[in-house]
Parts: sequence; structure tokens; C-alpha cells
Amino acid sequence: MTKGHLDIITRASKLFDEVVMAVVGNPGKHPLLPVEIRSELIARAVKDLPGVVVDDFSGLTVTYARQNKVSIIIRGLRAISDFEAELGMAQTNKELFPELETIFLMSKAEYSFISSTTVKEIARLGGDVSHFVPAAVNDYLKEHFSRGAE
Repeated sequence: MTKGHLDIITRASKLFDEVVMAVVGNPGKHPLLPVEIRSELIARAVKDLPGVVVDDFSGLTVTYARQNKVSIIIRGLRAISDFEAELGMAQTNKELFPELETIFLMSKAEYSFISSTTVKEIARLGGDVSHFVPAAVNDYLKEHFSRGAE
């Protein structure tokens, strides 16, 4: 979770009474941390946000949405390249689950360059990610990935 993600969740929490931060365990991707740890760290980062809960799942987002009566997905956009990928996903989700709407929130300019892929690489190599991630995430990454931790 980056500060950009946290900003999107914070802003979404002002628009909706309840926001579910659904953390996906996608075997096709190569996450830095297992879904259980990611969920725990996200829960720590959003603990002071009213109406925000953290859940995790595997499988299709539309299946999760149907099973949990979710009608809106909020996605953050940093750049045009994000829009192209997100538009394709939103259209596919709409085809699979017509009642599901996708709302895009633009990232603040100060977070527009932060990508979780870059943060993962910096952390893997023992670099300082404190400017890019919430404190709880930074503390965990420092403890588990800093050069002295190995």
C-alpha cells in the first residue's frame, strides 16, 4: 500500500458511508507480501478512517462484489496509462456484472509518480520507501527487507 492508495481510500471515505478495501490474492501477480500481511498492514494504515474496513479475497472481483453486495468499485488513476488498463477492466467487469459501477478518482499530483511496483523493487533491494508508504507499511518493510535484517 502506497501513500497514493491511502489518499484514494481517505477521499473515498468522505464520499461513502462505508468503504471496503478489498485486498486480492492474485496468483498471477508476484506480490512482495502475502495477502494476510498486506491486509493487516492496510488495516493499520486505515484504522482512524471512519467507515473503512479491510477484507481480502481471491478470484474475480465481480464474484467478490456479487457475494458481498458491492455495487461500486473505486479505482485510483495516476496517468493516462492507468486509464487505459483500468478502462478495460471496468468494461470487462461491467460485462460480467452489469450492476457494478466503477468510479475513478485521480491521484493527487504529489502521488502521481508513486507505483507499487517501484516501491516493491526499492524495498526488495533494501532501500528507503518512507516517502512513498504509510508508516505501518514502512516499519514492516524496514524490519523485513532492510539490508541489516537479512
